[in-house]
Amino acid sequence: MLKGKVAVVTGSTSGIGLGIARALAGQGANVVLNGFGDAGEIERLRSGLEAEFGVRAAYHGADLSKAEEIEALVAHAESTLGPVDVLVNNAGIQHVASIEDFPVERWDAVIAINLTAVFHGSRLVLRGMKERGWGRIINIASAHGLVASVQKSAYVAAKHGVVGLTKVTALETAGTGVTCNAICPGWVLTPLVQKQIDALAASKGLSPDAARAELLGAKQPSGQFVTPDQLGALAVFLCSDAAAQMTGAALPMDGAWTAQ
Repeated sequence: MLKGKVAVVTGSTSGIGLGIARALAGQGANVVLNGFGDAGEIERLRSGLEAEFGVRAAYHGADLSKAEEIEALVAHAESTLGPVDVLVNNAGIQHVASIEDFPVERWDAVIAINLTAVFHGSRLVLRGMKERGWGRIINIASAHGLVASVQKSAYVAAKHGVVGLTKVTALETAGTGVTCNAICPGWVLTPLVQKQIDALAASKGLSPDAARAELLGAKQPSGQFVTPDQLGALAVFLCSDAAAQMTGAALPMDGAWTAQ
């Protein structure tokens, strides 16, 4: 479905971003990976995408807290693979503290990477998408883009901002062949979350199943984690012709978290 298209997925060296990158490559898209990690492991991921899916894959280690590095990421994608057809703004960080104790530098970092980077990535690819008459911007927001939790002021503010920016982008691109949507995951089973489960099980003497259940708690009524593969499948749908009139939406995949 996406053969010959170029997709940039930020924060894609693990977790949700990697799941989405794999799903897009599985549909024939040439993919630019971005993120931090061991250089050898990243090269294994990049070359593995090419071998498994028969696509071209590139990597750029842009620090998304810096506008000039986001510009370099998009320029690298265009010079290496071609104009960007699909942009998945996925990269994010978290910090947990009450508002009165929230470190100012952590607030700035969370807003920069979770929200401002979405703006920069979008502004850099939109003109070309409009000129070519086709494009997909997929913003990975969160259940916290729709509802709040205590001690997550910066993250919640940023993700609510992403949902708002998604709507503005959709309005500004309506009728151009470009769409912009937000995916709002709940708890996702990533390697980072698995480490939290393992630590919880060890500290409380719980079985793995009991630790999973406690971590999910009341937030996610399904009692099951969302997976990166499921989010990848939703991203593929949003790139499809079937979703050509779906734009400006904030789509929860959260096990009924936001239905409460």
